[in-house]
Amino acid sequence: MLIDARGIGCPKPVLMAEEALAQIQEGLIEILVDNEASVSNLTRFANKNGFYTENIKEDNYWRVKIVKGYPCEIPAEKQKEDQPQMQPTSLQPSAYFLIVATDTMGKEEELGKILMKAFFETMKVTKELPQTIFFLNAGVKLTTVNEEFIPLLKDIEAMGVEIFSCGTCLKHYNLESALKVGYRGTTNHIIEGLKDAKKTVWIG
Repeated sequence: MLIDARGIGCPKPVLMAEEALAQIQEGLIEILVDNEASVSNLTRFANKNGFYTENIKEDNYWRVKIVKGYPCEIPAEKQKEDQPQMQPTSLQPSAYFLIVATDTMGKEEELGKILMKAFFETMKVTKELPQTIFFLNAGVKLTTVNEEFIPLLKDIEAMGVEIFSCGTCLKHYNLESALKVGYRGTTNHIIEGLKDAKKTVWIG
């Protein structure tokens, strides 16, 4: 099964791979992606679920192979000597899980919004990235109606960070159709994040 996810940002390629693998008992899928963050996230997803994976660099994209259900590996394909090797991204499987339950830091709202933006800007610049960011409660306003914040979060997402917003919270604030970055999330994403990450940081 071939999935062309070129031009699609994270974490969508992982979700597409997960959906395709769920439809087969065993076999091989190939996902085409054009950024290293997606390669890293697909590899991490495969390793976490016990699947064999292999990444092959083509001209201007990567072919990520994931095998489900077979104990054997895909026959190795020799890379050309002049083919550049993919460099790892700054995002590692041991990264922390970030929960954001507010759209401001502290009780002073105006100052709190400045501090919140500064926090995420610093995260982007220093590349001290979480594995996943889960927005809940008033935090979902940052992924929906805060136009100043949306571009910043999109940049962080493009660096390989998974971003989810609480579906129940979106419904509570009547913002279900206003989501501009990331994906609708559930409590399952929180449980998985708490289990997989070595550290959890809560803002709220």
